[in-house]
Amino acid sequence: MKLDILAFGAHPDDVELGCAGTLAKEIARGKKVGIVDLTRGELGTRGSAELRDKEAADAKEILGVSVRENLRFADGFFVNDKKHQLEIIKMIRKYQPETVLCNAVDDRHIDHPKGSKLVSDACFLSGLQKIKTSLNGEAQSHWRPTKVYHYIQWKNIEPDFVLDITGYMDKKIASVMAYSSQFYDPASDEPETPITSKNFIESISYRAKDLGRLVGVDFAEGFVSERYIAIENLDKIF
Repeated sequence: MKLDILAFGAHPDDVELGCAGTLAKEIARGKKVGIVDLTRGELGTRGSAELRDKEAADAKEILGVSVRENLRFADGFFVNDKKHQLEIIKMIRKYQPETVLCNAVDDRHIDHPKGSKLVSDACFLSGLQKIKTSLNGEAQSHWRPTKVYHYIQWKNIEPDFVLDITGYMDKKIASVMAYSSQFYDPASDEPETPITSKNFIESISYRAKDLGRLVGVDFAEGFVSERYIAIENLDKIF
């Protein structure tokens, strides 16, 4: 299956928090979208890997993505080396996306910038013909995405561009809240974490509102680009 967009996240829920509104909008436009989680989030204070698997599947259905895979890298301990790069290259060559979305370039959780650089490096390496990979016994062709963008997570990184997600905010929030073990729940007796506060859940909306305010729309998501953003003409900007 060839995908238009492939979104990577170090943990299940990274993609939802960072760019679910964008994915929902692109899917509504007829784009084929997939998600690849690098780990199962097994080191998370709340819940379990098995529960996160179920929550990720629920979020997939809410967003309507075509496929979701988990590479089962070690949460907290995966590294940017040949072994891990090759596994991501296999995913890129399998789905041949034009656009890749991945973790924030800098963030509070150490896995986020690690995942960001790992996926970015793999996108480049995937285009080299002399790197040979196979999947299910079949040789893969080289493939390099034309666009690699990094979504924003905990830190308020200055975006290179923002995408209007007005009309898709409810779906974004629903996909995030599919991970009920991870976020605000006043009835829970599990330990508190930085992402279990009511303030954190509210921040998803107020960040999107603020980015939207700055460009004259209701809600927006921000991205960092690895290269200059080129436009066809001045009429393409609003």
